[in-house]
Amino acid sequence: MRFVRCLIVPVALLALPLALPLALPAQGADRLDYQMLGRIRDEGMQRSQVMDIVSWLADVKGPRLTASPGFNQAGDWTIETLKKWGMSNVRYERWPFGRGWSLERFSAHMIEPQIQPLIGYPKAWSPGTGGVVTGEVVQVTINTPADVEKYRGKLKGKIVLPQAERAVRMLEGDLVLKMGEKEVKEAESTPIPSVGGPRFPTPAIAPAVLNKFYVDEGVVAIFDRGSDSDMSAGGSDMSWQTQRVDGGTVFVGSGGSRDPNAPPVPVQVTLAVEHYNRMIRILQKGVPVKVELDLRVKFHDEGATPNGFNIIAEIPGTDPKLKDEIVLIGGHFDSWHAGTGATDNATGSAAMMEALRILKTLGVQPRRTIRIALWGAEEQGLLGSRDYVKKHIADGDTRMPEYDKHSAYFNIDNGTGKIRGIWMQQNFGVQPIFQQWITPLADLGVNTLGPRSVTSTDHLPFDAAGIPGFQFIQERLEYNSRTHHSNMDVVDRVQRDDMVQMSTVVAWFAYNAAMRDEKLPRKAPPTPRVAQ
Repeated sequence: MRFVRCLIVPVALLALPLALPLALPAQGADRLDYQMLGRIRDEGMQRSQVMDIVSWLADVKGPRLTASPGFNQAGDWTIETLKKWGMSNVRYERWPFGRGWSLERFSAHMIEPQIQPLIGYPKAWSPGTGGVVTGEVVQVTINTPADVEKYRGKLKGKIVLPQAERAVRMLEGDLVLKMGEKEVKEAESTPIPSVGGPRFPTPAIAPAVLNKFYVDEGVVAIFDRGSDSDMSAGGSDMSWQTQRVDGGTVFVGSGGSRDPNAPPVPVQVTLAVEHYNRMIRILQKGVPVKVELDLRVKFHDEGATPNGFNIIAEIPGTDPKLKDEIVLIGGHFDSWHAGTGATDNATGSAAMMEALRILKTLGVQPRRTIRIALWGAEEQGLLGSRDYVKKHIADGDTRMPEYDKHSAYFNIDNGTGKIRGIWMQQNFGVQPIFQQWITPLADLGVNTLGPRSVTSTDHLPFDAAGIPGFQFIQERLEYNSRTHHSNMDVVDRVQRDDMVQMSTVVAWFAYNAAMRDEKLPRKAPPTPRVAQ
């Protein structure tokens, strides 16, 4: 046994392409430390703690809706863990968020014409029912302001179904998205942007107007069944599509406001489509339906200590000239509330924490400071990362002292799938640098540099402020079909081997960015668009 154990590190080193340690860097290229890569791979793959971190964040502390008790408890555990690992400057950076929300109890049962427990989940920031209530179920069809008048005075004490029945298909589409040759070629292409960007239809009746009508009418609750389609975009502006699973998986959003002064809204619950459909079909036969509902929630007002926070920790730089420069890695720490926030985004937070642990355990002395930032309130509009950029980098046109100190920001927020490469955000200056970094990772499946600018997560405020900000390309797996913002976003859907790969790759990127002679290249400022 001892002999075999001694062979682990040499085998890990031999797994790298043999020519690489002998190759001299091209003019202008980084001089990479392949011995350090071997050590990173050995520590990251042989002694990984990443799944234990995921379990603590999701199983024990989740969900982590911003300003909820779980969010705060997870934050305290993370601060304690980073300190235990010996990280420096471990701290909260707080900012105003508004009132938090947490669920205390929920149950819903159809009690007429038959008994059936209903699968569903309350929307975040929905008010509670104030105890057990019973209501007759009615379906309404409101598409225009004139439709409102048809129901005025008729909905008091009712539980409202505002959508039609949706067809439920067998699981026959793509449920697990993996990047084959076609997807890699698409990721490596540069899409031509459409003029004016995407357009979204404006609803005939504003949701705020409809909510006021329901509140004024005195409805008991609004039950919906989620999206009108069981198909979902695969993400990252790629053409791939995935069929969303039904079967009791509920994709839940927000039903209220974190602003304590916002107008009142009705109780709102998203049901499994099969249970919603059953009630619709019964009503269509002229048979009354009654539901018993118990929803208890708690709002957490903001006091003198702001409810929002980011978590910061560092491995300090050691180069006398570069130690004040920063390589930033991170992901959002908050989650939605229906599951435990495992794949969105305990996985990203855990991968970044594990990457920092790997480097600290190896005794790395980076030339630049390597800083981790775990963001609050990404789900409410990238609020945590926007606050960091405002305080550390730029507030509008006013540059902060650390503007010129940040080399780059690396982000993870696309689930549990392994890293396949990185989106370059149209920053073509990094292409030869990143190509050099990913070449010795080919055996781990990292082989793609995508030129496009992707959206919807925390690298965007950095990119907008002129700091190189990057999202890693990941296998989407079940992220869009099953777990994203659903009640099945739980640790059982997390893929251990992919998580181990992910944190190892991040450690290598962070190390290289911290050790190279220059900061990563920045994009040229955008040219103002001329009005047509």
